[in-house]
Amino acid sequence: MTLRIQKAAGEDVVVFTLSGRIEGERVAELQNLLASEPANHRIVLDLYEIDLVDRDTVRFLARCVANGIRLDHCPAYIREWIVKEDVRSRDNDADAGESKSSVTRRFRGKQP
Repeated sequence: MTLRIQKAAGEDVVVFTLSGRIEGERVAELQNLLASEPANHRIVLDLYEIDLVDRDTVRFLARCVANGIRLDHCPAYIREWIVKEDVRSRDNDADAGESKSSVTRRFRGKQP
């Protein structure tokens, strides 16, 4: 199965409903798609029908959350993986003497 993307735009919000698998080159496609949206629009990624992701996708989703993009219907395994990647990233930044904001707190209390 491939990735299917449906876009629904409102006055100040754009919802991308994703279904299927997000892997490899599809991450770059999503990055370009999100970058093409006006800066004044809020972006939501609806992950209800996502079946499979890879590590690059999880890192991409973590960056999305850090940049204020909302993830709706995010499956628990993806949420947990994002949190683990965030912790790993913060640990690496601490080793390098850098500080980085955490996406972990954005997921507290959120359900898929």
